[in-house]
Amino acid sequence: MTSPTNTNTNTATITAAATEVDVRELLDRAIVIGGHAIASVRPEQLALPTPCTEMDVRALLGHLVGVLDRIAALGRDDDLFAIGDGESPDDRWIDVWNAAADSAVDAWSDDATLGRPMALPWVQGLGGELLASYLPELTVHTWDLAVATGQQPEWDDAVLKTALVSSDYLPAENRLALFEEISANMGLDEVAVPFAEAIEMPANAPAIDRLVAWNGRDPRR
Repeated sequence: MTSPTNTNTNTATITAAATEVDVRELLDRAIVIGGHAIASVRPEQLALPTPCTEMDVRALLGHLVGVLDRIAALGRDDDLFAIGDGESPDDRWIDVWNAAADSAVDAWSDDATLGRPMALPWVQGLGGELLASYLPELTVHTWDLAVATGQQPEWDDAVLKTALVSSDYLPAENRLALFEEISANMGLDEVAVPFAEAIEMPANAPAIDRLVAWNGRDPRR
């Protein structure tokens, strides 16, 4: 992995996330919530559409596993971009999820990893701060899965608080320009647009609604 000397002027620097607990504990909590949602998916729901419009439930499950695999790669200082989404030929997704979770947790078990400078094409900071930057993706996609399959997870307030803070590297408007620049710097033939424009929500809306709205989902639909 490259050192945090990215010259892209749109690359954000994460400062310490607003959390009073070890970010690895927050990851553990997010993994448990995701695991409950995955274990509750029924076989007949695998082809259902999701709020992540390019994915059905089965594809979203693979993507969620891929998020954990990339978290593990980040902790091991491996190439995240060589990792695709997860697969489960027999649709034993909870088993695949648990194995990926064990790998992610193990990759961050050394305290020194939290203080190591790291960089991604869109954000840079210390290891713990970049680990926190994956909480929004993990949580929003868990929300996607829950909405698609009619579930209502018990969200963790501390996870949501840190996920909201860690989402601040995204601009409120004109995200396409940011993603065009990032994609060009990465040498991609097509522009990758992982997050739609933010949707305005009241300040007193539930934290999960504010998080998914900031990441381009409308929780009111």
